[in-house]
Amino acid sequence: MDLATLIGLVGGAVIIGMAIILGASPGVFMNAPSVLIVVLGSLSVVLAKFSFRQYFGALKAAGRAFKFKLPDTQDLIEELVDIANVARKQGVLNLEGREASSEYLQQGIQYLVDGQGADTIRELLNKERVLTMDRNRFGAKVFRALADVAPAMGMIGTIVGLVQMLSNMEDPKSIGPAMAVALLTTLYGAMIATMIANPIADKLELRLTEEARMQSLISDALVAIQNGQNPRVIEQLLSSYLPPAKRDTAESGA
Repeated sequence: MDLATLIGLVGGAVIIGMAIILGASPGVFMNAPSVLIVVLGSLSVVLAKFSFRQYFGALKAAGRAFKFKLPDTQDLIEELVDIANVARKQGVLNLEGREASSEYLQQGIQYLVDGQGADTIRELLNKERVLTMDRNRFGAKVFRALADVAPAMGMIGTIVGLVQMLSNMEDPKSIGPAMAVALLTTLYGAMIATMIANPIADKLELRLTEEARMQSLISDALVAIQNGQNPRVIEQLLSSYLPPAKRDTAESGA
């Protein structure tokens, strides 16, 4: 579980909730017409921008913002160096059935065992990386679209509320509910965009970058193994993926 995402989203909601409770009755901020216009209206407009598969796939991808774990870079490098040692001393066929820390690495090991050439391995792994990035990128795009649409739907709701209010000025009782719709739709739109859609889209893009970096590291290592490079050389090659401080520590340890 990514506590940063969970604490950030829940913390923002709690702060807004506390401000509402301390300032007035929470019931004042609940309005069914505003929810219909902003929430259901925004979801419907976003659906029009994407296919059903991309739209509902984004809901599944949103889980990656809360629960997503990649192998530690240092641990992954050590695993790849160990694979290089086995391949160099015992042959790549001894990697058959070896369990890997990721499905992407498992697939790459199978390419080695199958005797694929270095260029073929790089091409196959790069293709898989691009396809994975495309699938994950649509999740971020859907939430980014929701962040754009929700405030606009809030403005539409504001206009609807103002029209209702101005058309019934002779009835004082109708002014309050109409003004509530006008103001709350703007609030709902801003909250959806700022507190939900944009943070999830940003986190999904971060996950996308992290996963692509990990896959690039694996691809470089497996191609080097297939080319028969020395495990020590491979370790030095992969150390460039580490932050400078950890890179210096890893090199001194080696």
